[in-house]
Amino acid sequence: MKYIKSKLNLLVVAVVFSITLVTFSSCNNDDDVVTTTEEGEVVVDTDDSDFETPDWTAETHSKDADPNFDEVFEDNAVKRLDIVVTETRWQSMLDDMTNLYGTFGAGAGGPGGGGGGLTETDEDPIFVPAEVFYNGKEWYRVGVRFKGNSSLQTSWQNGILKLSLKLDFDEFEDDYPQIDNQRFYGFKKLSLKNNFDDKSMLREKVATDVFRNAGLVASHTAFYTVYVDHGDGPQYFGVYTMVEEVDDTVLDTQFSDDDGNLYKPDGDAASFALGSYNESEYVKKTNEDEGDFNDVASLLAIVNDGSRTSDPETWRTNLDAVLDTDVFLKYLAVNTVVQNWDTYGRMTHNYFLYNNPDTSKLTWIPWDNNEALELGKMGGSLPLDFSGLNSSEWPLIGYLYQDVVYKTQYDTYVQEVVDDAFSVSTMQSQYATYAALIEPYATSEVSGYSFLENSSDFQNAVNELNTHVTTRAAAVSDYLD
Repeated sequence: MKYIKSKLNLLVVAVVFSITLVTFSSCNNDDDVVTTTEEGEVVVDTDDSDFETPDWTAETHSKDADPNFDEVFEDNAVKRLDIVVTETRWQSMLDDMTNLYGTFGAGAGGPGGGGGGLTETDEDPIFVPAEVFYNGKEWYRVGVRFKGNSSLQTSWQNGILKLSLKLDFDEFEDDYPQIDNQRFYGFKKLSLKNNFDDKSMLREKVATDVFRNAGLVASHTAFYTVYVDHGDGPQYFGVYTMVEEVDDTVLDTQFSDDDGNLYKPDGDAASFALGSYNESEYVKKTNEDEGDFNDVASLLAIVNDGSRTSDPETWRTNLDAVLDTDVFLKYLAVNTVVQNWDTYGRMTHNYFLYNNPDTSKLTWIPWDNNEALELGKMGGSLPLDFSGLNSSEWPLIGYLYQDVVYKTQYDTYVQEVVDDAFSVSTMQSQYATYAALIEPYATSEVSGYSFLENSSDFQNAVNELNTHVTTRAAAVSDYLD
């Protein structure tokens, strides 16, 4: 089944592809053998190391170029990205996914349904070298892999090949010296999110926009259409959201110093509940070889300290010294107003903590927002007053909200959010703009590469977003009154 096609979109595709076809075919060398070691490392036995890089310029490919946000993360455009990978390498990616998660489509329950049971694994899918084409230029032997957790597994089990992707532009520089320190307009790594479980395809971008517009550190995002050629010509994989990686340019550009510890907690320790401390679950993304976890250990100890009730002023002073509580409370206000269940408070993942060298405080950074802007699953998004929350299980929310000073600060930010970054007029205008922008590309996704079940799903999902923002304004009014 095909969805409604945009004739203009298809004409552009044909023109772009006809221009780049010769270039693509010269790169699709299939004389390589890909094997994977027991440690999961990809070994490429190939004769494709003898190549030139004629499209390389300092501005587009060099590490010396500053990140070009206007080019890569343009808000009011849908850019096109082509990925060309040899048939052998593509098959190795699929075989690796089968080894990790079982047979493709084995748990098929339809584009929006659940698959089989999820597999617990600490392994990421393998990287393989591929060529990336954008705006008439080629990036060479770029590391490409599938990415995600439950969204990746569920899409795979349901037979949907629109899978999230991670790009690392110098992943294979040791194998190919020609690409040493290769960048994409100043970016080393980028994520392409597949907008899983989001028939509007807007949630990832819009929610991240709201965090940024509220003055918080968060990734830049943009809409892209992705085409993958794995031997039979370019296949339309659909509308993706490009997301800036936190451990790449977010630290470089939104902090004055990028030498601090960056954590992506995942597991029980990510709750910061008493007794949950586990260094292996405070996954370091910087300074990995240094065994210093004093910052997260101190946060866990202080937030659970008995002075919280016996001497609240001292408790706040000590907590403020290790955690940027102002940032956290603003984040908490935004996250709760917009409703985002798939993170701290319900799930022990999907956030970063950065120890900002300028303040020596851990700073909260949101991540992975495709499930935001709805009530959600797993008991649903937390209510504005956090009723029903077990404070000892989620002390960074429960204990701060129970403190009169922090609660007052949180309430102030809740009002600011609905007055500004998440006001009804602002959001409905934004939804209209973004929906009109991506509609031709969203409704021309094809079966097997889409989470849409019919052509009306897209607009129905956008309508739900417009209704949602009005209901949240009313909920905030009721809460503050």
